[in-house]
Amino acid sequence: MVRGKVEMKRIENALRRQVTFSKRRNGLLKKAYELSVLCDAEVSLIIFSQKGKLYEFSSSNMQISIQKYLKLTKERHTSIEDEQHMQHLKHEAALMSKKIELLQNFYRKLLGHNLGTCSMEELQSIGEQLERSLKNIRSRKAQLFQEDIEKLQTKEKFLLEENERLCEEIGLKQRHAQEKVGQQEIGSCSRSTECSEVVTELFIGPPTTKKIA
Repeated sequence: MVRGKVEMKRIENALRRQVTFSKRRNGLLKKAYELSVLCDAEVSLIIFSQKGKLYEFSSSNMQISIQKYLKLTKERHTSIEDEQHMQHLKHEAALMSKKIELLQNFYRKLLGHNLGTCSMEELQSIGEQLERSLKNIRSRKAQLFQEDIEKLQTKEKFLLEENERLCEEIGLKQRHAQEKVGQQEIGSCSRSTECSEVVTELFIGPPTTKKIA
C-alpha cells in the first residue's frame, strides 16, 4: 500500500506527536549511521525533544566535530562578510568614480571648455554659478581688506602711544639733567664765595703807627 503524503504541520495530538517523534528519531539516527559507514563520512547528529531530552549520534568524537563545525562556520561567515565588504567597496568606488567624472566635467565647463554640448539651461546655470562664485570672492576680499585696515589702525595707535611715552621719558630726562646742572652751578658759586672769604683779609679801623727802635 502506498503511503499517503503527510502534511507538514505540527501534530496537535500529544500521543501521536510523541509516537511520530520516536519513530522518526530512530529513523534519522539509523540514516546517520548508514551514511557514516557507507560513505566514510564524519557524521554528528544532535536532537532535543520537546521536553529538552538530548539524543545524539557521532561517528567520531562529538566535541571534536563541534569544534570543527564552529571553526568552519566562523571561517565561512568571515569569508561571506569579507566578500560582502568587497562588493560594498567596489560599489562605493564606482559611485565615487562617477562623481569625480561629473565634477571634472563641470570644472572644465566652468573654465569655458567643452561648452559645445551644453544646452541653454546648462549655460545659464554655469553663468549663475560663476556670478555667485565671483560675489563670494569679492566679499572675502573685502573682509580681508577690512581686517588689514583694522590691524594697521591698531598698530598706528600703538606706535603713537609708544611715541608719546618716549617723548615724555625724554622730557623728564632733560628736566632732570637741567636741574642737575643748575644744582652744580649753585654749588660752584657757593664754593667760590667761601674761598673769597677765606683769602681776603680786611681791617677796618684807624691806621696804626709802628714804633722805631
